[in-house]
Amino acid sequence: MKSGRKRIVIDCRWILHQSSGIGVYTRELVRALLSVGADEEYHLLFDDESLARRETHHLSRHANCQVWLVPWRPFSIAGQFTLPVRIRARADLYHGPNYMIPFLTFPRKRQGSPACVVTIHDLIPLRFPDHAPRARKSRLLPLYRFLVREAVLRADAVICPSNATLNDIVTQFNLSRERQSRLHVVPEGIPAGLKPDPAKREKYPLLLFVGRRDPYKNLPLLINAFARLRRTMPQVRLEVIGPPDPRYPEAEQLATRLKLGSAVTWRGYVPAEEMITAYQRAHAVVLPSRCEGFGLPVLEAMACGCPVICSRAGALPEVAADAALYVDPLTPEALAEAMVRVLTDRSLAQTLTCKGLARARLFSWERTARGTLAIYRRLLDGLRSEGNQ
Repeated sequence: MKSGRKRIVIDCRWILHQSSGIGVYTRELVRALLSVGADEEYHLLFDDESLARRETHHLSRHANCQVWLVPWRPFSIAGQFTLPVRIRARADLYHGPNYMIPFLTFPRKRQGSPACVVTIHDLIPLRFPDHAPRARKSRLLPLYRFLVREAVLRADAVICPSNATLNDIVTQFNLSRERQSRLHVVPEGIPAGLKPDPAKREKYPLLLFVGRRDPYKNLPLLINAFARLRRTMPQVRLEVIGPPDPRYPEAEQLATRLKLGSAVTWRGYVPAEEMITAYQRAHAVVLPSRCEGFGLPVLEAMACGCPVICSRAGALPEVAADAALYVDPLTPEALAEAMVRVLTDRSLAQTLTCKGLARARLFSWERTARGTLAIYRRLLDGLRSEGNQ
């Protein structure tokens, strides 16, 4: 690699074999950064050799990129003690795509450590503790709060995907003005290949839900609303896309009690390349979440020409603007009525489609990468200035 380049370590251990959310963000950010940030040297931190090969084989054309393989998962205690020395020796800047960073690398008062950037996607477990994952995780909420707060206070820059998340961070941790100045909003993006294909649209009305089963996603409310909808539109169907989670069986149990049978298809995890067709087939995507830090499925659906019905909660209005039909996330009657409107009012559906396509064009991973790179370079320029003093 070219000498003199600033060395940026990006923690890619959040990319999984079936990635969603943070894993998708990390993967797409790295790919876009390598296209727009040719002056920097990127070290991609993985803990799985086969996954590292899969994720980086197409990046071999970039001379400024190399894989750094370690044996520790992000939550490894051993890694917390071992990684700091290696990061200090290898990096000018470290970017953690989630709150769990190698904390000892970045004491609050430090000199000579690499710069630290951390992305905080949302604070949903703190805003809605009753909706936090059950069992062991719910008992660890105080620890979660401590770790997120430490990441925010130790980082030189905190990236938030939305103003909603930024405001939650300021409120939850009562940040000083100086600390608030380290928070930056960099919206997430969508792949360039998303586009409508009317020929794939299903003949009979099809609704689509995309997301995990966590309570804040509000899937049982959608099941209730869908059952109401079928009283007047018995031909309508619902596909639920997202990994199954035995901690949250309520939605499937409710569908069974309501005798929805084959009207609801539980598809589980769907690879990214198949998601495009899923959006193109649907007549509407429905996301009745109680809160979201961003809401990528909103933009993905819009880019594929699919109308969006969502709640006016968290970052969703910020992301969707006037290109979605908004509903109260607490009442199944309101959601059922909204679904009827989109499925029966062609003028409304066409308006949502056109506005959605225009809205989606404002977001790209290249734009996300450029915003992130600008933050990197400001911090790295600060390191250069300190080194010249």
